[in-house]
Amino acid sequence: MSGFDASHSAAVLWAPECWPRLPQRLVEMLLHFCGAPDWLVTIGGLVAAAGTVVGVFLTGFALLSLIERKTLARIQNRIGPNRAGWFGILQPVADGIKMLTKEDIVPTKAEWFLHLLAPILIVVPSILALGVLPYGREWVPVPLDLGLLFFFAVGTLTELAVFMAGWASGSKFPMLGAMRAISQMVSYELPLMLSALGVIMVSGTLSLPGIVAQQSGFLLGFIPAWNVFTPWGLSAGLVFYIASIAEANRCPFDLPEGESEIVAGHMTEYSGFKYALFFMGEYLGLFAISGLGITLFLGGWQAPFPGLGSVPSWIWFFSKLVVVIFSFLWIRGTFPRVRIDQLMRFAWLCLIPMALLTIPAAGIWHFAGGGLIGWAVTVPMLLVPWVVLTIHYNKRLAPATRTYTFADS
Repeated sequence: MSGFDASHSAAVLWAPECWPRLPQRLVEMLLHFCGAPDWLVTIGGLVAAAGTVVGVFLTGFALLSLIERKTLARIQNRIGPNRAGWFGILQPVADGIKMLTKEDIVPTKAEWFLHLLAPILIVVPSILALGVLPYGREWVPVPLDLGLLFFFAVGTLTELAVFMAGWASGSKFPMLGAMRAISQMVSYELPLMLSALGVIMVSGTLSLPGIVAQQSGFLLGFIPAWNVFTPWGLSAGLVFYIASIAEANRCPFDLPEGESEIVAGHMTEYSGFKYALFFMGEYLGLFAISGLGITLFLGGWQAPFPGLGSVPSWIWFFSKLVVVIFSFLWIRGTFPRVRIDQLMRFAWLCLIPMALLTIPAAGIWHFAGGGLIGWAVTVPMLLVPWVVLTIHYNKRLAPATRTYTFADS
């Protein structure tokens, strides 16, 4: 993937496993045929790979905007979009045209350059993060040895963009909304990163393809050797999943927007295509964080059952991505929004302690070599705190008993 390989046969090039890399290989072949130097061939291949990733996930963003509205309509016994095209299939196109043609209003007191830059910086980190994920055995757009570290590093740029959007708007409500969004994102980044430390300890690498390779094979001949099928991996995966919902600003943690409190948060003073960029960044971030969770805990592109090696590996990755994304949609249509104090208390008093516990549990599991000793030590070590915290939070967060007094007739 770092240059053109002249021995790469046409049969392998057109194999289903290599279809996602076809644009990259064709560009490399064309540049090599034109006599371009190796460094230019490498750059051209990387640009083609990046264009493939961007094209795939921008198409996914358009489709997900329709699928989400249809799914929520089904859950809530509504019809959903059904006017633009057959079965509403052209609704994303109509939304895009509407956003492009709407007037771009910039407040008088806004810092116009930062006001313009903020929505762009929202999208860029998600695209960079998508570039390092291993989508298949033959499809890793940018194979970095420190891919996991790079993923979390570029993710922190989102907080800067959110603060920039709130401050540059020149209004109180966007600034308050930005600070609330940043507090949520910073708080839930901690359990997100801590839950990934156990994976690093067990796999011994920060390379995302290396983490996927560590989860290859099957236990007892039919159970996938994924991290989620270990006690520490199940606990860390659950923490990662909950924290990723908050990081993606999805319900029930969609606190950056509150119509009755801070209007649209840091996006209040945005309109037109700038407003659409915020949602594009949110959906691309949802793809990125879901893909990372699949890579860390669900085996990445590894098949879920033995004997399925003939199926292209990238199909398994995107099948898992569809299931994870659908779970996010289901949760949005099921759970109500929590309060900001509940959100922060849950992160600091529940998720972070549980994420910290997964680190020694992963170490014990690794040095015990799994087996009965690993199960006997790590299961009670993780199960007891989960039960205690669940009982505690059910008592603290459950609605209090109300006594109603009616006026005498």
